[in-house]
Amino acid sequence: MKLKTLLAATVALGTVLGATSASSQSVEGPDVFWKISMWGNPRALSAGMDELARVVEEETGGSFKMQIFYGGQLSAAPENLDGLAINAFEGAAICNFYHPGKNPAWMVFSLPFLPLGDPAVDRAVRSKLFEHPAIVADMERWNAVPYVSGLLPQYEVMGKGDAPTELSGWAGLRVRAGGGLGDAMEVLGATKQTLPASETSTAFQRGALDAAAFPYTYAHVSFGINEEADWFTSNMAPGTSECGWVFNKTAYDALPPQYQQLLMDNRDMVMDVTQAAYAAADEKNLPMFRETLTEVTYTDEQLAEFREVAGEPVWQSWIEANQGDFDAQGLFDAVWEYAEEAQAAQ
Repeated sequence: MKLKTLLAATVALGTVLGATSASSQSVEGPDVFWKISMWGNPRALSAGMDELARVVEEETGGSFKMQIFYGGQLSAAPENLDGLAINAFEGAAICNFYHPGKNPAWMVFSLPFLPLGDPAVDRAVRSKLFEHPAIVADMERWNAVPYVSGLLPQYEVMGKGDAPTELSGWAGLRVRAGGGLGDAMEVLGATKQTLPASETSTAFQRGALDAAAFPYTYAHVSFGINEEADWFTSNMAPGTSECGWVFNKTAYDALPPQYQQLLMDNRDMVMDVTQAAYAAADEKNLPMFRETLTEVTYTDEQLAEFREVAGEPVWQSWIEANQGDFDAQGLFDAVWEYAEEAQAAQ
């Protein structure tokens, strides 16, 4: 989906939602209050869930209320799964690379150079993967059920100091990057660090970090990375991760069927709003980046070299490391199968 299409979708969606706000209650049921744990401030990643909370309350006449607690009020980001396991709250955002040992199958989302560059394909693949047995099983161990993907855009990198205009320039750099993306950076000679997003700006200020990979462009601004950086990459597109939304299984199973249906019926709406918010952020942020920072672009030859050394070797290493615990090969193959189906459907 192109930027103009996403921006048009934002306007159209706003019209639909505005019309909805004038409608009366359509779903009856008991009083329910859900707490949703999230780190950081409201931003594009959370826009869809904020809208879900509004829609759910409206459609139930105020009987079903959801509140997103920001800034780690309920739990630190790496501990959201633990909170779900003990029923501390009813839902949470999770970032897979904050706790790879807790969600090993989910780390497939963070492998480098997966066929997820097209937003429409990415959305279709992630939606199907959220129902894959291995992905569901990861959450069951934490009393959680997958709800909807955060649809994080491809990552790009911002950094301080000399810009790595050649692949050799990454050697020795301390780079905030998680999962398979971090492994890919290590192949280039960088040192991988997996700081929580909220601590990254401070790490730059203290001189403890040279570069940071974040979803392009909204997350760099959300966490103030652009205020610390001297340069940014714009076409590296090494991969992404999954910062998605999951529900407490005990709480979800206790909902009346009409409330469960209301949540599931609005998954597309959540993703529509989220993707439109990313597109709006890009339109605003990219000109600012180009005005204040040095833009690093790589040649097709450089990118091909990067994919050769940091693509398939990282994939195979991940599969071999996890095949004994779950069907890692089958899950990896499913990514490509779903992507091929989505591309054919376009």
